[in-house]
Amino acid sequence: MNNLFTDVFHNMPPDEAEAFYRTVFSNMDTPYAAEARRLYYASVLRAMGENVTIGCGVKIVNPQHVSLGDHVSLDDHCTLYARSERGITLAAGVQLKYGVYLDTEGDEGYIEIGKKVYIGTGCCLHGHRGLEIGDDTLLAQNITITPYSHIFEDPERLIIQQGGHSRKITIGKDCYLGKNVCVLYCADVEDGAVVGSGSVVVHTIPAYSVAVGVPARVIRKRGEAKHIK
Repeated sequence: MNNLFTDVFHNMPPDEAEAFYRTVFSNMDTPYAAEARRLYYASVLRAMGENVTIGCGVKIVNPQHVSLGDHVSLDDHCTLYARSERGITLAAGVQLKYGVYLDTEGDEGYIEIGKKVYIGTGCCLHGHRGLEIGDDTLLAQNITITPYSHIFEDPERLIIQQGGHSRKITIGKDCYLGKNVCVLYCADVEDGAVVGSGSVVVHTIPAYSVAVGVPARVIRKRGEAKHIK
């Protein structure tokens, strides 16, 4: 019988052994492991509130730049990648569902998510120059927000060498973005706006508007009667 991995384990230096146990507890689906994760992240995050839950397989890169408020919930396999000192801030009551990916991208990037925001399974959100989401906003599944657009006009140069456009994106309070929505760098979504499933947002959506389509266009204001044909 090949005992390679057993032998390797028994000969680990202390820091490697600690990394091994951290990996095990990070991926165990038991109440004991969940409490171990909570204690670990309380010791390494910039700030962590009360009653925070962290699921299996969660990955937080540079936790010293991440703040979690009270009652924040990170479901299994979420990733928070804080590349800047401003980093990532999740206010009280934020819920990240399975597999959500947050990435500040660069030294100027940051992500700030307001109170009681719900972010659905598989959402991928970037903050190259900042992403701010207001309180009580709902994001359905598989939404992409990417505040960056590559320049590609010169066919004699590689696209990756041509740089791009970027700016801060703001999603307001009490918004609802349906599943598979894509918000590009040139657009914001103002307070109370609704964006229908599958829409691509390339222009700012005004407050309390309902927008749908590719590209997304406003079809009415919230509270106006629907016209059914």
